[in-house]
Amino acid sequence: MLKLHNAMWPGVVGKGQPGTEPFIDLDTMLKLTADTNVNGRKFDGVDLFLSLPHIDINSTDEDLERLADKVRGLGLEIGSCVAPIWTGCGGGSAMGSQEDRDRFCEMVRKSCRIGMKLRELGVRPGGCIRVDSSCSVEEWSAEPVENTNRIIETFTEAAKIAADYGERLAAEGEICWGGMHSWKWMLRVLEGVAWPEIFGFQADMSHTLLYLLGYNAPEDRILPENYDWKDPEVLDEALFKLTSALRPWVIDFHVAQNDGSVFGSGDHDKTGRHCLVNDPNGKLNIPHHAKFWLCDESGKFTGALKHICWDGCMFSNACMTNPATWHDILGAMIQVSEAVGE
Repeated sequence: MLKLHNAMWPGVVGKGQPGTEPFIDLDTMLKLTADTNVNGRKFDGVDLFLSLPHIDINSTDEDLERLADKVRGLGLEIGSCVAPIWTGCGGGSAMGSQEDRDRFCEMVRKSCRIGMKLRELGVRPGGCIRVDSSCSVEEWSAEPVENTNRIIETFTEAAKIAADYGERLAAEGEICWGGMHSWKWMLRVLEGVAWPEIFGFQADMSHTLLYLLGYNAPEDRILPENYDWKDPEVLDEALFKLTSALRPWVIDFHVAQNDGSVFGSGDHDKTGRHCLVNDPNGKLNIPHHAKFWLCDESGKFTGALKHICWDGCMFSNACMTNPATWHDILGAMIQVSEAVGE
């Protein structure tokens, strides 16, 4: 059975800074997850953000043992983990100076060490370590080919580290990351690393929808200009083209909803909005469109994934601490599992 996970980082992302809402602590996120029940089905596990205030990237073995006991005690397991590879977290740009790239790889090393330890503790039966290029599209666009080659080199070095720890890296396809902002450039990066056993793609239904619209990369747009969202066949054709190219690389998957809009300033730092599953402006038929990523062209589940995860950043704390929110989300996750026959 395909396991259903909830992401913990929406309790951290976009929060805890001046002018924003407070962080939602890990204990609260875990309890909300564990308490959700839809007709007897519950979340099987959680995916983690390896950064404070949730988890210290420099956690000791004793810290991780306590974490494992806590998660296990709630009837959950741990899956994929987000590596804090950004400059503000102690990492660096994957296309930056040698010092930047060394810091990037060090954050990957620390994350893989945590992942391995959690596996040894028996609370993490699967999953990968998520990364991105940690650079803006505007910075990348100054020298696209050279910067992409440098990103490929950094990712390759990071993949070597992951392999040493028995881990895999998943590159997040989100339009705000340089060299990953377009489906064609993302594919170029994956093919450049050329190590599918270790380095793959993390597809988020919300973020990858924006690949179709060409935000930050209009030359790679797949949906026609002025596309009418009332025409589902055109959307399906576009998603078929996108997923045919990237599906073979998928090793991590986020169920999500999107209203087709972006936020951010300028032309090169836009990113997508996650929406709730029942948002009336949502453009995706979640179970139907999830199959494009999770099933082959004959409609059969590929078996490439053991778990899928919900991702929904930037929701208000009132929304996220409302049990009804998680009931609706788990319901949508169950529909995806049923749609792919798992």
